[in-house]
Amino acid sequence: MAEVHETNIRVQQVPRSRLPEVDLKNISFGTIFTDHMFQADSVEGSWTDLQLLPYGPVQFNPALMALHYGQAIFEGMKAFRTVDNEVVLFRPRANFERFNISAERMCMPVTTEEVFMEGLFRLIDMDRDWVPGFDNSSLYVRPFMYATDQFLGVRPSHTYRFAIICSPAGAYYSKPLRVKIEKHYTRSAKGGIGYAKAAANYGLSLLPTKLAQEAGFDQIIWTDAVNHEYVEEAGTANFMFVIDGTLVTPPVKDTILKGITRDSIVTLVRSWGMEVQEREVAVSELVEAMEKGRLQEAFAVGTAATVTHISEIGHEDRVYRLPAVEKRELAPRILETLNDIRYGRAEDPFGWMVKV
Repeated sequence: MAEVHETNIRVQQVPRSRLPEVDLKNISFGTIFTDHMFQADSVEGSWTDLQLLPYGPVQFNPALMALHYGQAIFEGMKAFRTVDNEVVLFRPRANFERFNISAERMCMPVTTEEVFMEGLFRLIDMDRDWVPGFDNSSLYVRPFMYATDQFLGVRPSHTYRFAIICSPAGAYYSKPLRVKIEKHYTRSAKGGIGYAKAAANYGLSLLPTKLAQEAGFDQIIWTDAVNHEYVEEAGTANFMFVIDGTLVTPPVKDTILKGITRDSIVTLVRSWGMEVQEREVAVSELVEAMEKGRLQEAFAVGTAATVTHISEIGHEDRVYRLPAVEKRELAPRILETLNDIRYGRAEDPFGWMVKV
C-alpha cells in the first residue's frame, strides 16, 4: 500500500454507526452496506475531490452518459478478519490492475494508486468493525466507476465518478449448483469486452440466466460465440473441473474474465504438484467425460462464489448427475486451504494477504 497522506482525502464521518442494528450472522449477499463510502471525480483525466463520506443516495441528472451508453465498470474483492483479529485484504493489487484493464477497454480513465489503494484502505479502516469474524464470512468490497457527463451523444465522457462501497457478506451460494450448457445465447465474442469487468457483461446475462432458472437450473455454462463448441465460464464465475485426476480450466482470453480466484487456485494446486491444464475444452469432451464417468468434479470459482460445487450439468435434453459432493477431494481441499490463509489459520506462502 502507498503511504496515506491525510490531507488528500476529505473525511466526513457518520454521527452514529448503523452496525448495532445489523445481525452480521444473518444477512443476504449484497443487501447491507457499511457506514461510509469513498468517491473521487475525474475531469479530463485528472483525479480530484477525494472523499470519505456517509453511505447514501447519489444525485444525478437524467442525461448521465453512463445510463445511456454503458460506460460503467466495477471490481469485487474481499476483506477478512483473521483469528488474530486483524483485517486483511486478499490480493488487492490484482484488483487494482484488472480495474484499469477494464477502464482502458471501456475508454475510461485509469485510476492512480493513490486514488484506488488509499481510498480502499482508508475506507476499510474506517469501517473495520463491519468485517465479520466468523467462518465463511467477509466484507465484500465493490470499487466501481461510471461516466458522469450530461450529454446525449455517442462519445466517451469527459468526466467520471470512481467510488467504493462495502457490504458484509456470508456465502453467495448456499448449495451446489445445477447448471445448463448454453448453446444459443452468448456472453462474449472475440474482440468484445468479455475480459473486462463491465456492467454490460452482466446485464446481457440476465435473460438467459432467467430462462435457465425457469427450466430448473441455477446458472449457465457459457460457450464460445461462434459455434458454441467450447466451454468458457460458469455463470458469473470461472469454470474448473477434474478429469482423470487432472484439474482443467479454460484459458483466459478476450472472451473470459481473468479471475483472481481462478489464478490463485491454479497457483495453489500447482504448488501441490498436481497437473493443471489451462486449455480449450470442447463441449463434446465434457459430455463424453460425464457419460464415461471420467468427470470427477466440477466447480465455479470467483470472488463471490469462492469455490462452489456443481452437482448437475444439463446438455440439450439430458441432465448429467456428477459424483456426490461428499466424495469429492480437490475442491474441498482448495476451499479449506484458501480459507485457512485468508483467516490467518495457516501461513501465506504466496504473499496474497495484505493487512489493513
